[in-house]
Amino acid sequence: MSEYKEGSLEAPIRHPIEWEKDNFTDPKELFDELKRVFDVCNGCRRCFNLCDSFPKLFDLIDETPTGDVHDVEEEKLWDVIDNCYLCDICFKTKCPYVPPHEFNIDFPHLMLRAKALKFKQKGANTQEKILSNPEKLGTFIGIPIVAGTVNAINKSKVGRIVAEKTLGIDREAPRPKFYSQSARKKLSSYQKQNKVIQTQSNEPGVVLFVTCYGNKNNPEIVEDTIACYEKNNIPIIFADTEKCCGMPKLELGDIDSVAKAKDANIPELYPWASAGWKIISPIPSCVLMFKQELPLLFPDDKQVSLVSEAFTDPFDYLFQMERAGKLNKDFNTSLGSIFYQVPCHLRVQSIGLKTRDILQLIPETTVTPLEKCSGHDGTYGVKKQYRQSSVKIAKPIIRKIEQGNYDVFTSDCPMAGAQIDSIKDKEISYSHPMSLLRKAYGI
Repeated sequence: MSEYKEGSLEAPIRHPIEWEKDNFTDPKELFDELKRVFDVCNGCRRCFNLCDSFPKLFDLIDETPTGDVHDVEEEKLWDVIDNCYLCDICFKTKCPYVPPHEFNIDFPHLMLRAKALKFKQKGANTQEKILSNPEKLGTFIGIPIVAGTVNAINKSKVGRIVAEKTLGIDREAPRPKFYSQSARKKLSSYQKQNKVIQTQSNEPGVVLFVTCYGNKNNPEIVEDTIACYEKNNIPIIFADTEKCCGMPKLELGDIDSVAKAKDANIPELYPWASAGWKIISPIPSCVLMFKQELPLLFPDDKQVSLVSEAFTDPFDYLFQMERAGKLNKDFNTSLGSIFYQVPCHLRVQSIGLKTRDILQLIPETTVTPLEKCSGHDGTYGVKKQYRQSSVKIAKPIIRKIEQGNYDVFTSDCPMAGAQIDSIKDKEISYSHPMSLLRKAYGI
C-alpha cells in the first residue's frame, strides 16, 4: 500500500457530499468506487468488529477462489451496504485512510451514496416508510385512543408476533411508548410565558430542539432538560415549530426528504442562532444531523452553517459552564455507581465524555463509561432481518453490565437504553443522564 503523503497524519477531514451531481448515483461509477474502497478495507481489516458490514464484506471476499473483491458478485455487495447504519465510528475512530490520506476513504458516506442509488431505483418498502417517518407515526399514534391501543399491542405477545409478520419488526425488539400528551402540548403554557420573557431580554439563552422522540415517546427527557437548565439559570425555549431532523431518511438514502426537513427547520432556528443563542437536543443523532450531516449536504447554505455552529450537546453546554465556574453544583442526592454507554452518534462529535464529566461532579457518584455500540442504531435494531446482528453488536455492553455492580445504567440515547434493556438479564434500571442529573439536584 502507498505511504502516507506529507501532512496525512493531520486530523481527519470531511468532504461535502455531492448528492446533487448526476454521477452521485451512477451505478457504474458507484460500484467502481465500492470495489476500490472494499479492496483497501480487505487489506486492512481494522474495522472487523465494529458492525456486521465489515465481517460480511470479508466473508464475501474470502469465499472467492482468488480472495479478490472484484470476483464477488455485485448483487452480493448490497448485504454489506444494507448492514451499514451510518454510525460514522469507522471514519472517526478506526480508518487510517480517511482524508487527507491519498486513498480518500469515507466509508459511511460511500454507503450513503449506495443507499441513495437503491432508494432512487426501488423507493422504500412499507417497513421503511413507517420506521423512517417517526414524526408522522407519532402524530397518528398520539391520538389518545390510538396511543392506548398501540401501547397495549406493543406489550402483548400476540401483538408483537403480528407486527413481526406484517411489518418485519422483530418480536423481541424494544418498542417506544407513545404519549397522547406530547412534550410540546404539555409545556405549551411554559413556552408562551418563557418566550415573551426571553424575546424581551438581551441575554442569549438556549433553544431546545425537542425531537420526534422527545416530543411523543420520551417527554420526560424534555422536562428534565428544562428543569436542569433552569436550575442553572439558563434561559431555555422551543422554536415555534420543528420537523424531524431527517436522520431516519438519511439512513434510508432519501436525501430529498432530508432537504425538505432542512427547509422546514433551518428558517425556524436561524434567527435564534444569528442572535447568539445556542441550540441543544436531548438525542445525539439529532445534534449530529445539524452539526455534521446538513453542513456536508448543503455546504453553500450559510444559514445551515450558522445553525450548525450554534448546535451543541446539552452536557457539553453544561461542561462549558463548569469550566467558566458557573455550573450550579448544589446537589443533594448521590447517584452511586453508574454504568454509562456512550452512544456512537455522540462519540463521533469528538467532544469527549462530557456527560460522564458532569455526572461525576455529583458527590459519592462514580461513572464507568463504555464506548461500544448498542446495536440499535435508528431503525436497524428493530428490523427482523437485522435483529440477530443487532444483539451480537450489543453483547460487549451486556457483558460489562452483568459483570459489574452498578446501581443504574445510562445512555444519552434513549433508544440505545431501550435496546440494552431488552437484552440484559440483570435487574438494573435505565435512566437518561439528564433524568439522573435532575434527581441529583432534587428537583
